[in-house]
Amino acid sequence: MRRLRAGLDAGLELPEAITRGAAALPRDARETVYRVLDRMDGDYSEDEWGFDEGFAELVEPFFAFLYESWWRVKVVGAERVPAHGRALLTANHAGILPWDATMISMALLREHPLPRYARFMVLNWAFDLPWISGGMRKVGGVVASPFNAMRLLEQDHLVAVFPEGVKGTGKPYSERYRLQRFGRGGFVEIALRTAAPIVPVAVVGSEEIYPKVADLPVLARLIGAPYFPVTPTFPLLGPLGAVPLPSKWLIEFGEPIPTAELGPEAADDPMLVFDLADQVRETIQLTLYRLLGRRRNAFRG
Repeated sequence: MRRLRAGLDAGLELPEAITRGAAALPRDARETVYRVLDRMDGDYSEDEWGFDEGFAELVEPFFAFLYESWWRVKVVGAERVPAHGRALLTANHAGILPWDATMISMALLREHPLPRYARFMVLNWAFDLPWISGGMRKVGGVVASPFNAMRLLEQDHLVAVFPEGVKGTGKPYSERYRLQRFGRGGFVEIALRTAAPIVPVAVVGSEEIYPKVADLPVLARLIGAPYFPVTPTFPLLGPLGAVPLPSKWLIEFGEPIPTAELGPEAADDPMLVFDLADQVRETIQLTLYRLLGRRRNAFRG
């Protein structure tokens, strides 16, 4: 910091002053500073979806802190996720921000034999949030739509979907871990049309980070959100109340359910789609109950 101030006092431009000050830092910290400066100069690339691997690597220490220290995530079955090619990760959902999606992604980066980035579907309204929207795209968030999910799978990505949708994120704390309906099975149709295996994913811990005790519909309409949650800390503590609580997380990846042998025409069979969606939902629900039985305490287990 003293070197940075000295550089600024000497009339140097901010990037040059930072560069000189960074020379005194440890190597890892120094490289991080240099990467930040490169990004300030526009030296980075994004794919067509806005994913920026350099940015994802840059912010990984923050997500690693959440994963390892804040939520102390334990993972089962990461190796069941295909190491190559497309797959549809299908999980339960909680919280108005996609923390569960980022932790699923971290689990695959940390625990899978061949780490892979996952792309995750996010409700459209969230991309209207300042600051948050750009960051979500850069780490893998994509506007939720069947078209986007299919295109990503056709490009052989891992795609995470949350069939409960708003019903899952908006349910009260008293109904935590009780899966809501999976709609009409749209995710199954997507998997069938793209021959993507479906990987059931159960996440325990995400439903305690923002324990919803009430809702304020008027405020939700004002900001264009599906709901405006009231928790024990929000909005009572203002912005501080948006800090997620440090619950104990367990994530389990189930055995992939193949769809390729059924053929894309199976997507036009409503009974088959319903049965397969119900199978996935039941698998996740039973896994949630089993994981809850393993967790001794929501915050210390």
